Amino acid sequence: MTRAEAEAILIRIGEGPDEGFPLFEAALACATHDDPDRDPEPTLALGRQAGERLIERLKTESPEEAVAEALAGDLRLTGDVITYDHPDNADIIAIAQRRKGLPVALGVFYLHAARQAGVALYGVDFPGHFLLRIETDEGPLALDPFSEGRVVLPSELSRRALRTGLMPDVADKLERLMAPVSDRAVLIRLQNNIFARAQQARDWPRAERSALRRALLNPADHRPWLDVAAAREGQGALAGALQALTRAQILDGGAAIAARAARERVRLKLN
Repeated sequence: MTRAEAEAILIRIGEGPDEGFPLFEAALACATHDDPDRDPEPTLALGRQAGERLIERLKTESPEEAVAEALAGDLRLTGDVITYDHPDNADIIAIAQRRKGLPVALGVFYLHAARQAGVALYGVDFPGHFLLRIETDEGPLALDPFSEGRVVLPSELSRRALRTGLMPDVADKLERLMAPVSDRAVLIRLQNNIFARAQQARDWPRAERSALRRALLNPADHRPWLDVAAAREGQGALAGALQALTRAQILDGGAAIAARAARERVRLKLN
């Protein structure tokens, strides 16, 4: 798959509905778009194995136990605590080889397996650390894909929320903190993570690619285009930055002031 073919897939998926969003296909297209010179077959194979192992374990285990044992036990997917900031931790093709990564990237495999097995598992946009929500007969539980899919107790959820700076009255509202998000939102969070790391490293080409993927995945949102513009400006591609800023203004009048100011700054550099 070429980078252009990956973009075409993301355009198609981005224009589709949230219902039935093909998370794994979209995540694989994102990884290919970032680096197309790789074979996606091992990643596809791991995705199939994840579903097969989960289906098998569900015959004898509870949903939360089956998910953790299938993904972390059988397939050895776990968090990278040694080289947490390594770029490969946010790339599902690299994760399929290394078997370790960031919570939200690992979560893509968990969610893909759950969709194949009919398990009610959802991403949670928890502050500071991506989590999963699984529905059980006893009620919803939080799972941490970074910590081998283990259950996170309500008291620990509250402590984690407080550590991120949330007020105590918000940190205690677990149902609000554990609200499920769409699979599209999960993948956009992953691309946000890639952008933030690339921006910090001043890897502007990679930052641009990740911002562009966000724009394609959510074509009504103006904000990714502001990040595309910033990444292009970082590379000295000022004409391209102006094009991205114009796109942001067209999509959302609320972005007009910020985008106009940025456009004027970039235009001055061009003159």
